[in-house]
Amino acid sequence: MIAVKLIKNKQVPLEIPEGIEVKHGDMVIVLTEKGEETAKAYLVPPHVESILKRKKVPSIPLVRVMTQEDLELNNKLKEMEEQGYKDCLELIKQHNLQMNLIQCKYTFDQKKVTFYYTAPERVDFRNLLKDLTKVFKHIRIDLKHIGVRDETSLCCGNGLCGRPFCCCSFKRQFDSINIKLAHDQNMPITASKISGTCGRLLCCLNYEYKNYIETAKEMIPIGSGVMTSEGVGRVCALNILTNKLSIKLSDGKIKEFNNNEVEMIDTEVNIEIDTNNPNCQYSSLLQTEEENEEIDIKQFEDDKNSSTGNI
Repeated sequence: MIAVKLIKNKQVPLEIPEGIEVKHGDMVIVLTEKGEETAKAYLVPPHVESILKRKKVPSIPLVRVMTQEDLELNNKLKEMEEQGYKDCLELIKQHNLQMNLIQCKYTFDQKKVTFYYTAPERVDFRNLLKDLTKVFKHIRIDLKHIGVRDETSLCCGNGLCGRPFCCCSFKRQFDSINIKLAHDQNMPITASKISGTCGRLLCCLNYEYKNYIETAKEMIPIGSGVMTSEGVGRVCALNILTNKLSIKLSDGKIKEFNNNEVEMIDTEVNIEIDTNNPNCQYSSLLQTEEENEEIDIKQFEDDKNSSTGNI
């Protein structure tokens, strides 16, 4: 199977007419819903091919393998996109519009030019569009409002882990993310640690969260009275990664024990613990969203401008 990668590295099988040979690494022109676009063809590994077939990913038709003339035109289009970006940016400033221009993109057949932008609120760009039609003549102009997550997936880059952004490599839909995910996984509640380039909470906070929940269910809950090898105590913190409990003993000392080394007791244990202490990890893991204490960093959570799927 031969496939191409389109925007956000979406893999799409290539529908090749009989009599045309396409090799791995060839630059090709394909027909998408936006018009003619250029892409690089590659040979799909067998395990990826089986996934694409199982998911019944629809193929897109091949127009032709790019010629030398096509490659030169493609380079010219990139220069036109750079100039188009500058022209549009200048007009946005003239109209004093609250919008952040992200990218200018031409279709290969030059029948359509798309301007991607982000904005905190809806923008009335009717006057801008009138001026754009004077600059970009005899071509369809499309202004697309996208979210900040969409912006990052469009521009690409590397995350804190050193790998390409999930949103522009394999992630197709954005899951809902809130600060409780970071709090329950004992992440430091600082912008540089829990937010991505888009300024929203890291998508990967969702990846292991279910494992934390399932592990927490198997551990003795915060506040429970327990019998340890050093006497009676009360659980004041959970360490999910090491499967250990922090237990406050009757002498006031806090020590760690493996979850299977202690036994929960029904007797009321008169030992005070501070569950609001930051060291009391995962104290709200099994609480509902409403029961969890609100943390004032809402700007990192999803809102109506986080993602639009309008790419």
